[in-house]
Amino acid sequence: MSNGVPIATHERAGGAHDGPASIAGVAGGPDRRPAPVTGEADWALVRELRDLVSRELGEQLRARPGLSPASQRELARALIARRVQTWSDNQATSGASPPSPAAEAAVADAVMAAIFGLGRIQPLVEDPAIENIDITGCDRVWLEYADGRIEPGPPVADSDTALIEVLQSFATYLGQTTRSFSTAHPTLRLKLPGGSRLTAIMAVTPRPEVHIRRHRLLDVTLDRLVELGTLDLALAAFLRAAMRARRNIVVTGTVNVGKTTLVRALAGEIDRLERVVTIEKEYELLLHELPDRHARIVAMEARDGNAEPGLGDGAGAGAGEVGLAVLLETALRMNPRRIIVGEVLGDEIVPMLRALASGTSGSLCTIHARTARGVFDRIAELGLCSPQRIPVEAAYLLAANGIDLVVHLDMADDRATGGGLHRFVSTVVEVAGIGEHGRPATNELFTPGPDGRAVPAPTPPSPRLLDQLTRAGFDPRVLDHPAGWWPAPLSTRAGPR
Repeated sequence: MSNGVPIATHERAGGAHDGPASIAGVAGGPDRRPAPVTGEADWALVRELRDLVSRELGEQLRARPGLSPASQRELARALIARRVQTWSDNQATSGASPPSPAAEAAVADAVMAAIFGLGRIQPLVEDPAIENIDITGCDRVWLEYADGRIEPGPPVADSDTALIEVLQSFATYLGQTTRSFSTAHPTLRLKLPGGSRLTAIMAVTPRPEVHIRRHRLLDVTLDRLVELGTLDLALAAFLRAAMRARRNIVVTGTVNVGKTTLVRALAGEIDRLERVVTIEKEYELLLHELPDRHARIVAMEARDGNAEPGLGDGAGAGAGEVGLAVLLETALRMNPRRIIVGEVLGDEIVPMLRALASGTSGSLCTIHARTARGVFDRIAELGLCSPQRIPVEAAYLLAANGIDLVVHLDMADDRATGGGLHRFVSTVVEVAGIGEHGRPATNELFTPGPDGRAVPAPTPPSPRLLDQLTRAGFDPRVLDHPAGWWPAPLSTRAGPR
């Protein structure tokens, strides 16, 4: 490692070289031809070029301390281009068929990925058609595509040890907070460049396990979600007005149903100059990477601590740990107009509810729940498990005072009948104070239609909410579409993840 750049650490198991070999020797003779980087690259060649470039890069970085990450990458690309050209020239002079410009570019990209990226995993992460990548060890890879297909993928390393080294090296220099991955810290969570999320585990499983979740829709709007079939025009108009009226919204649903995508679209309705604080375990919303939409945004990311408890920023936290609950308390002191919590999973539920109830109106969060109304029991459960151990009645009270709307997403899996996966809003619930047994009283504003997608319910919003929405530009007449208000036939719609 030199100045944050991993030096010749990737994929060393069983095939590392003791010293620089000639590029001609690596090429391997007349029959050796480079293949595309997408799963068929000559990885022995890539490893050799990576080692040579890494050594050169390390020497130059030691001689030029303080070089920015962008400049480091430019330098690396120049060194890679020179080495690839030497290899190409040696191929020609040795009598082998010279590689095409496309093959040279593929090898150069693979070497760059081996130094700064995830090696053989990198092409899969960059494939726009792939949504989920599941890896067990170095050679059991499954790819889940946007259309619902599940297919095996190519090996991603020479051995399990090599796969772990790739992840360790990548985690060390990626992002603003160092992430350890070892037997002492057997779990790893990262936001990858481009918005994908990586989760890995080792030591407590027979082989290392890796899951990468790709987010295909980053700069997304409510109108775009209408085009994709996630919601109809009436619901889009309703949610747009709710954001402008500064209503607090909780987005619910199960795993991979599109909660983060919907929150991004809702956040797109926030005025560009509003001061917004986002709080996440790992950066996933990525609103801070959209300055044209959000000029005054503070993006906070939790930080893992070491294994020694009692020294971090919270009860039982490790040294250096900064959890979501601490970030929430800090965010409230940073002049936020709105707070967005990417995913509420644990003890951050109490400060989050207090933030919603204390004046940060127009805020957003996501919570795992199987139904819209079921989110209140989930909130009560999280409250009981928090360090404060708040009673169920108190959790209900905080929810009733802080939450205005619950938007629930669902998913239909039609792959068994030749279709695909369809993700869509199914229910919208208004929170209307305290009801029976202390639970929040609710009013269903949108309910599942014939195909499961949300359509206006017979019961209108409460007069108070309807007045707030009307002042924000909402036309109540859009609710007079009991079958939904769609701009295109159903067959053209498929919700995103």
